[in-house]
Amino acid sequence: MDTTFNFSLALPEILLLVLASCVLIFDAFSTHKQRHSTFVFSLLTLAVVAASVAWQWSKGVSGVSFGGLFVVDEMAHFLKLLSCAAVAATLIYGREYAEQRDMMERGGELYTLTLMALLGQMIMISANSMLTAYLGVELMSFALYALVALRREHRQSIEAALKYFVLGALASGILLYGMSMIYGATGNLEFPRIAEVIASGQAERLALVFGVVFVVAGLAFKLTAAPFHMWTPDVYQGAPTTVTLIIGAAPKLAAFAVTMRFLVEALHGVAVDWQPMLLIMAVLSLALGNLTAIMQKNLKRMLAYSTISHMGFIFLGLLAGVFNGETHSQAYGASLFYVVIYVLTTLSTFGLILISSRRGFECENISDLKGLSRRNPGLALVWLLSMFSLAGIPPLSGFAAKLSVLQAVVGAGYVWLAVFAVIMSLIGAFYYLRVVKVVYFDEPEGEAHPVSTGLMTKLVMLVNGVLIIGLGLLPGGLMDTCIRVIQSSLQF
Repeated sequence: MDTTFNFSLALPEILLLVLASCVLIFDAFSTHKQRHSTFVFSLLTLAVVAASVAWQWSKGVSGVSFGGLFVVDEMAHFLKLLSCAAVAATLIYGREYAEQRDMMERGGELYTLTLMALLGQMIMISANSMLTAYLGVELMSFALYALVALRREHRQSIEAALKYFVLGALASGILLYGMSMIYGATGNLEFPRIAEVIASGQAERLALVFGVVFVVAGLAFKLTAAPFHMWTPDVYQGAPTTVTLIIGAAPKLAAFAVTMRFLVEALHGVAVDWQPMLLIMAVLSLALGNLTAIMQKNLKRMLAYSTISHMGFIFLGLLAGVFNGETHSQAYGASLFYVVIYVLTTLSTFGLILISSRRGFECENISDLKGLSRRNPGLALVWLLSMFSLAGIPPLSGFAAKLSVLQAVVGAGYVWLAVFAVIMSLIGAFYYLRVVKVVYFDEPEGEAHPVSTGLMTKLVMLVNGVLIIGLGLLPGGLMDTCIRVIQSSLQF
């Protein structure tokens, strides 16, 4: 066991905790008119944390600290940078929406809780032990529960927060129970040590298998995969749209990191036990997500079921990582690439919903987008790019992500599964194209209000749209990075 306490490895987390606490104190003594300063302070915090991560990565900083609980490697650097960028984009997209709905009338809890949720995500990304993973999951989850209930006078938000809390507590209990059984079977908490015990054949087989079942169920809840998806549509719809984006983007990166460290690194020796579970969840997610999304008229609810279907693709990549007794990092790299593209597109879609909403009007139904191309052609174009990317239409980034996963699945011998995924994607294309049709071809209902937004939001949306196109035309650089960080970080 590594008993060193190298605090420099946790520099980004320490900076984030200190600066988030400063944001909290600063906001406590600020008036309502000074809330913009809290927003700027939060963005500066994210910039400082991202700069510290980038500095560590450029200097090749890596290692294990805190008694083997905490690991810093290329995958940690990569996902932490992306998480900081995703949270910054979320705050920029959501600031005006939150201010118009008086979500910061009593204080800037939105920013502080978001930073604390990011801290939990970064701890999850660097988890090298079941204890650290659970600590990160709970820190992130409790911040998200509070964020969903931020509009305390809004009945739908409170109801969504209660559902999220109850089901989240159940999932956390399932995850913790699975961890306890794995500890009982192996006598270790650290992921590398667990892998060593399993490889040596000294683990208690029955307890280990039961532990794997519970852990996979808990992780599937965090990744919103069927059949553990039941909270997703209600929470996505009931939460304020800013909070929906906070839940739907950056946390997926952290949940993916924990899944990789748990299943691929620690439980790699029992892949034959968790692979069938991933196969079932992938099939259910693809089928249930796409078929149910077709019937939705609420935009946020439709995107919630869309999320479930995309998690099916991510599970396909994880499933294809091991076959014929060999490990294929290209499949795991494809899965990571898919997560990154999914988060990028989620930022644009929910960012568009936030921009299209205004004081006294919630852009929640698909019909609310009628005639948008006449009011704001730029936003309409980004809607088109986002929907086409989610549908997997070339040459956008969503097509490159789906193609990379399907190639890995076919290479692993699951041809029928790849065919099924393609059929489900074709079905899913219907509800994405329906949004484009409404934006471009339907006449607006009632008085058509112009859609306008600030310069900073426009710049972020422009970058978002350019990346959706650019990573579709030139996916090689990001794909190579995803494969490299997987190969250099995980011990198969």
